[in-house]
Amino acid sequence: MMDQMTIFSDYIRSKGLKNTCQRKTILEAFLASKSHFSTEDLYLKLRKQHPNIGYATVHRTLKLFAECGIASELDFGDGQTRFEPLDINQHHDHLVCTNCGLIVEFTEPRIEKLQEQVAARYNFKIERHRHELYGLCPKCAKAQLV
Repeated sequence: MMDQMTIFSDYIRSKGLKNTCQRKTILEAFLASKSHFSTEDLYLKLRKQHPNIGYATVHRTLKLFAECGIASELDFGDGQTRFEPLDINQHHDHLVCTNCGLIVEFTEPRIEKLQEQVAARYNFKIERHRHELYGLCPKCAKAQLV
């Protein structure tokens, strides 16, 4: 199986684009983190060590990651698009705090099995899905009680 860097390089080449040092730096930083980056988040992280990388370059590169399948583009309803590295061998879902924005990844085999059963009942072939639960994290829930 190809790694994400190879997938991206092949995709860039197929589009007639150059695999620049800036794109490589952005890709390395993106893949090294397990975070859900907005363009601004990643830009601010990179800017410290790479002041020559612009906001627009980060944004366009994140979009390329999603286009070639190495990143997932997520919208948690707060007005910011986020990107996370996509590993096709490992699926996970999200708990999203509607107060502080905390995002917790979780895996629950029983949910996956139930989805398969529902799809089978309706003779439906699932190609992909997203499961997001919205509410309050423990810290925000506790603060509401005070």
